[in-house]
Amino acid sequence: MLRICFVCALHFIFSISLCAQAPTQQSHPNPRDRVYAAPESVFRMFREAGMDPSDHALTAGEKAKVEKAFAALPPLHQRILKGHLHSISFMDNMPNTALTSPVKTPDSTKMYNITFRAGILHETVSEWATQKESTCFDRSENQGYEIKVEAGGLDAFLFVLLHEATHVVDAVLEITPHPEQREALVKPTPFTKNVWHKMNVPTPNSTDSLLEKTRFRNGNRLSITLAPEVYRKLSKKPFPSLYGMASWFEDLAELESIYHLTRKMDQPFRVIVRKDDDELFRFEPMKNKQVKKRFRYLKLFYSA
Repeated sequence: MLRICFVCALHFIFSISLCAQAPTQQSHPNPRDRVYAAPESVFRMFREAGMDPSDHALTAGEKAKVEKAFAALPPLHQRILKGHLHSISFMDNMPNTALTSPVKTPDSTKMYNITFRAGILHETVSEWATQKESTCFDRSENQGYEIKVEAGGLDAFLFVLLHEATHVVDAVLEITPHPEQREALVKPTPFTKNVWHKMNVPTPNSTDSLLEKTRFRNGNRLSITLAPEVYRKLSKKPFPSLYGMASWFEDLAELESIYHLTRKMDQPFRVIVRKDDDELFRFEPMKNKQVKKRFRYLKLFYSA
């Protein structure tokens, strides 16, 4: 399970098995101000993997970025976080981008901690997304190829917060099924129906053999020479990104995050594959007809 968490930049699947102990601080009425050190269970998880994470104290400028990002969240996210976000934390020397963890409470209220790698506070969405996407491919023998994500100049933290906050909303409202076992065959929700067979198994019509070989499906990198064909295949499927194919949790979080970035914040989102400055393929998920059919499931985020 640790391997899955570290392979993927963001992965909610792992957090199902992690139950953080609640810090003793009094919760602030505004979610953006619930900034505490990460639960000890999160620190311990990374230390046991041979890493040395440390708590990151926000500067005044970083606090301003956090406040701005929370203000940009959709209405439903803001309402759900007010009642279900226990805390947010920032770490230095953290191997992945973010981790959403359930927090034990004295009653049945679902509460969550979100821990972020502090470095994303100083990256743009385009910079962060390009680095993440590039990890899907091996370019060691084909230096002329390049993967670039054009997603505007907003703070990467805004996009990552939106992604992780969508996991919290999903966990509370169960927009996707939340089975106890990852291999369980459960009744689909409207969002997962005809797209997902199991939590991390797409239906046959939603994928193909090449996409099943990509990093967020099997953990391996493909030669970058295959990138144009990978995105060509993806452009004919209902997923907003390669990462969205990791599980139905990530599918929802990626779709909502990219939708909000492009449709509500007027930013671009396109993955471009180039070789020696020549564009080979351009993947724009929000123009994909199969992806657009799923926009109707996002309306609830804006009706609260």
